[in-house]
Amino acid sequence: MLEVSNLACSRGDHRLFSGLSFTLHPGEILQIQGANGSGKTSLLRTLCGFLMQDEGTISWFGSEVQGIREEYYAEVMYLGHLNAIKDELSALENLRISAGLSGAVLTDQEAIAALRRMGLKGRETLPTKVLSQGQRRRVALARMLVSEAKLWILDEPLTALDVGAVCLIQELLAEHLAQQGMV
Repeated sequence: MLEVSNLACSRGDHRLFSGLSFTLHPGEILQIQGANGSGKTSLLRTLCGFLMQDEGTISWFGSEVQGIREEYYAEVMYLGHLNAIKDELSALENLRISAGLSGAVLTDQEAIAALRRMGLKGRETLPTKVLSQGQRRRVALARMLVSEAKLWILDEPLTALDVGAVCLIQELLAEHLAQQGMV
């Protein structure tokens, strides 16, 4: 369970939000909405530990994240609005590196299966720089398929995706929630 209590965040002298509180239980999804520049990405980056909050607490299953950082971050998979893939590497190489950075053991068969499920059959070994923007987004989203994280923090996950890919992402989210994951 993720609990946020009285969270406040600023960028420079500008207060983005304050007094923000919510609880996210296993099997639940929370969608953050707001105008451009309202602090949505800053909130998500704060939940991931990339930014520090000005005030408030973030707790993971009853313990403040500040005291259990390693445990908490091992349970979080973040996908920002940028794909975070290397152009000169293949989709397969990008996925293996991403898994390795999170400490996961990923076989080539598992990685290829994830990429194929994301609609990238036949493109697994191509450099990602030759893929379309939507295909590159699919490579980034394939990380969800191989992640063991309980909490997925997704910033604009549907950017550059066609209707088929959007349906696939909805399916992946439903599967994650059914397994008591959180989004």
